[in-house]
Amino acid sequence: MTDARTAADRRGRAFALLAMTQFAVVLDITIVTVALPSIETSLGFSRAGLAWVVDAYLLTFGGFLLLGGRAADLFGRKRVFLGGLALFGLASLACGLAVTGGQLVAARAAQGLGGAVLSPAALSLVAVTYPQEAERNRAMGIWGAVAGAGGATGVVLGGLLTHGLGWQWVFWVNVPLTLGGALLGIRLITDADPGRGAPWREFDVLGALTVTAGLSALLYGLIRTGEHGVGSPLTVSAYAAALALLGAFAVVELRVPVPLIDFAVFRSRTLSAANGMMLAFMAGVVATNFFVTLYAQQVLGYGPVGAGLSLLPLALGQVLFARLAPHVSTRLGLPGTLLAGMAAAVAGFGWFALLRPDGSFTADILGPALLVSVGGGFGFVVLIVLAVSDVAPHRAGLAGGLINMSQQLGGALGLAVLASLATWYAEDRVHHGTPLHPALTDGFRLGFLAAAVLVLAAALGTALALRARATTARTPAADTPSQPVPSP
Repeated sequence: MTDARTAADRRGRAFALLAMTQFAVVLDITIVTVALPSIETSLGFSRAGLAWVVDAYLLTFGGFLLLGGRAADLFGRKRVFLGGLALFGLASLACGLAVTGGQLVAARAAQGLGGAVLSPAALSLVAVTYPQEAERNRAMGIWGAVAGAGGATGVVLGGLLTHGLGWQWVFWVNVPLTLGGALLGIRLITDADPGRGAPWREFDVLGALTVTAGLSALLYGLIRTGEHGVGSPLTVSAYAAALALLGAFAVVELRVPVPLIDFAVFRSRTLSAANGMMLAFMAGVVATNFFVTLYAQQVLGYGPVGAGLSLLPLALGQVLFARLAPHVSTRLGLPGTLLAGMAAAVAGFGWFALLRPDGSFTADILGPALLVSVGGGFGFVVLIVLAVSDVAPHRAGLAGGLINMSQQLGGALGLAVLASLATWYAEDRVHHGTPLHPALTDGFRLGFLAAAVLVLAAALGTALALRARATTARTPAADTPSQPVPSP
């Protein structure tokens, strides 16, 4: 009995450590948002260039996420987890020490790489720590709640730290959590599978590098377009580099023995639709956090703490509606729940597009934020389920990695597009004599309107794809030997 209790206590401590690291990774996505105006002033970012503080993290996180999961399988979960945790902590330290915009963006990219390495390794360690299904399900429920708490805590803690200690502390708060966690992890975490050595032919580093570099070039081109127009030589060069690098990625994936992404998985119409919907929705959500914090501080005159609190309903609402999503889906089905959430989100983005220069929290932020949170809570749960429900079991891990990658990359690409669009329009309005605050508000309104149109188009496409899949499942072709997958 004593040995069993000791083992259970050890598993509990190990799980607490793993959950704490997931908390830190999610915290870092939202905690930075409230500090953006202070960072802009301190390091001299342009309005459009400020998006790189968020995008650099999301881009490397999403671009290397599948490679991080592969590394955990090949080189050992514990080893990769501890290495990623140390990299995340050191990069957080470097972020706070940055004295130029370029240094901060580079350190944020390193943070994202650390998150991409440690996050899938931590999740796989949770699975092996609790091999029994009932225990594992309870652990995964806590894991999801911790992630939601990290997002909600970030918007408040970011405001408090920025106001009280300075923007550097939104990064330095990670240092004791991660580096201390790595030291504890050496003792607490056990991993029965140390990995299979270093079979580099099975490790698609070139694929990860080309896709991340290609997406970075694309983001740079989008941001340059907002600042200097599409005809700028650097803008054209960025788009050309993006095309070449992403083309190289496609060639690499078709030729390597074990590709980062097996393109055959996209034959699943449901998986493709779920990933497309996640890309579009995350574009709107990340842009919402970006626009609301700038609107609250630069137009309404809130301080960092007030701006952080103004984002809290969106963060908490997503946690609440994610908990309700399984119950709603038993009544509406997965497609019905998803479309109900996306309808609420489109309405929320449309409401945000009515922002006023003399607005208020109650009239201009609270209502639309709650509507968008319905989409976030319902959408994240349903899209993850749909992404893995229509693929063969041996591809379920790839499907899960892809939907997580779409979540990060959708936020990065969407923010680059929508922030550049808002910046271009605001600067054009100022050029034509509009006062600064109304011009900024007009830019944010256009960004929200574009988000509403993007998410609406993606939702309609997803609805058509799911309807066609359901029809195919009910009426399989006579010459198709395989059994149809039931409609969700």
